[in-house]
Amino acid sequence: MMKEQSFITAKELAEMLNISTGHAYKVIHRLNDELAQKGYLTFSGRIPRKYLEERCYGLGEGVSA
Repeated sequence: MMKEQSFITAKELAEMLNISTGHAYKVIHRLNDELAQKGYLTFSGRIPRKYLEERCYGLGEGVSA
């Protein structure tokens, strides 16, 4: 069984949200800017899975339709 990674890459985000890879990079850049403004260390082209789930409606656990 593969362990779920802590970070999501642009390619994985594009597949998850059914968007282009270019747009996924823009989303990651925006979220990384938010984290940097809060004083967190960021990494280009990837975003913490937990932060993405908090910021994107419908991706977090316990969200019901």
